Amino acid sequence: MPIVVQKYGGTSVADAERIRAVAARAVATHNSGNDVVVVVSAMGKSTDELITLANEVTPNSHPREMDMLLTAGERISMALLAMAIQDHGIGSMSLTGSQAGILTTVEHGHAEIIGIRGDRVREGLGEDKIVIVAGFQGFSPETRDVTTLGRGGSDATAVALAATLQADVCEIYTDVDGVFTADPRLVPNATKLDEISFEEMLEMAAAGAGVLMARSVEFGRRYNIPIHVRSSFHGEVGTWVKEETMEEAIIRGVAHDVSEAKVTVHGVPDSPGLAAQLFEPLAEAGLSVDMIVQNVSREGVTDISFTVPRTDIDAAEQAAKVTAEAIGADGVDVDHNIAKVSLVGAGMKDELGIAGKMFRILAEHGVNIEMISTSPIRISCVVRGDDVSAAVQGLHDGFSLGTEQES
Repeated sequence: MPIVVQKYGGTSVADAERIRAVAARAVATHNSGNDVVVVVSAMGKSTDELITLANEVTPNSHPREMDMLLTAGERISMALLAMAIQDHGIGSMSLTGSQAGILTTVEHGHAEIIGIRGDRVREGLGEDKIVIVAGFQGFSPETRDVTTLGRGGSDATAVALAATLQADVCEIYTDVDGVFTADPRLVPNATKLDEISFEEMLEMAAAGAGVLMARSVEFGRRYNIPIHVRSSFHGEVGTWVKEETMEEAIIRGVAHDVSEAKVTVHGVPDSPGLAAQLFEPLAEAGLSVDMIVQNVSREGVTDISFTVPRTDIDAAEQAAKVTAEAIGADGVDVDHNIAKVSLVGAGMKDELGIAGKMFRILAEHGVNIEMISTSPIRISCVVRGDDVSAAVQGLHDGFSLGTEQES
């Protein structure tokens, strides 16, 4: 039988009524002639509540025990959903990430999936059961510890399972209708996309579009698993993320990210190898650097700026200060009030003048550009955090991405 993997986020399983609704949808999919695997997140805001509770108990970092704590949320969801499905007269079984054979790297809090055994999942499907798997978590064979995959990790769990089981589709159910040309909370006239390529969705996710985790899209692209992003609150078609789309749009959407901060190291001697000395310690500390700009501020020295997630800013600042002192730089400062705004579109690589038009639109809206980064299908600008709304709405309107034009 065809295999369908369905993933439900926290809002989709936020209370008993919604859990029963998810059970009904999973049962309907099963009764339509499919083998069904369901991946669930923790209920509602329960992960945030567990983090708050941990912070109340201790101000110190306990990565291993935090993973043990946070994986409890998904275990609650999966067990309740299994009960609700069984009330429909359909067999079901719930599995933790480790029981499902999800193998990960050793890093607590942001482990990566390195393989899925999936034997118990296949056994459950062979017994005509709906199998429910806890998202966001796995098991490190090296340390034999439970691990978590970071925010959005349930998406990665679902698509990786779909790849392992050679599923026909991975359905990502969420609280929005699909992928939009911009965040509808910021741009009221944003348009839902019928389809988007893996390549474009990867760039959108990396640029801040929160509807899908970038690692889940990468799994989909690597194993060519179509991903259907759709609402858990109705049965309408959402957005298909797949290898090829009917139309290669010049601009597919505008993404923004307000979760980063900027570090600037001033007065770095302009000598070979010093940039490596600055960034190697960041990599060794497991810190992810996004955009980098080097500006020659005066003869013989340069200023180097880079962006990192705000959650890592203290560690990044400390590492930069140690290196700055070692190489004789003038000092380090941190800017929390930044935002990244990006244009994404596969047709961009064959279209002239997109960057110039983007910069002109931002200027017309009084938005100053501080950093620029590009790929063949993306242009990203760092702007003031206070300007993000004007920048996103201005670019969305300037490139005619609103509801009057279907992508």
